[in-house]
Amino acid sequence: MVTLYYSPGTASMVAHLALLELDVAHELRLVDLDAKAQKSPEYLRLNPSGVVPTLIVDGAPVCECAAIMLLLGERHADKNMAPQPGEAKRNTYLQWTLHLANTLQPAFRQWFYPADFGPAEQGDAMRAFAQKRIEAVWDRLDAHLATNGPHMLGEKFSLLDLYATMLMRWSRNMPKPADRWPALAALATRIKARPSWKRLYEIEGLTEWA
Repeated sequence: MVTLYYSPGTASMVAHLALLELDVAHELRLVDLDAKAQKSPEYLRLNPSGVVPTLIVDGAPVCECAAIMLLLGERHADKNMAPQPGEAKRNTYLQWTLHLANTLQPAFRQWFYPADFGPAEQGDAMRAFAQKRIEAVWDRLDAHLATNGPHMLGEKFSLLDLYATMLMRWSRNMPKPADRWPALAALATRIKARPSWKRLYEIEGLTEWA
């Protein structure tokens, strides 16, 4: 049994989806972001960054959604949802996971929270820059899927598809959301049809971009 500290629709979504896909016994603990529960002393002892997700594994906290996804894929290698060391597509899996974590996810933070990156009067400029960064990733990702798809690793579904689709969901209210790119839209349609996606929406009470 593992424990996931989560908040609906946030970066914890990929960890929750992975747990459902891998059929891992888990407990959910809601972190009320509106009440700043993520900044409470109790939570900061688990996750000093004060963000979700945090996954308690063997009694110890694991943070960062990409790290949690990679860890779950390795711990549950028998489910064959992540290429293991030495297997085909492992390099592609790691490359795209880190690209999404290091390039796309920070750009979204700049889009949603420009005040964290500079003076308030520069907010519009910073959001415009973040939008360019995000759309550049969509260009690259769409080209990859068009050539190597239909999933991130080709014909076979992997946990990486969950991560990409979660981040696509974050763009739903942007001027040009991710599903304007045809290969991205096709991947999103596949992932949203999976039982894990529908089950997560029920559990987390989500309705947008279903």
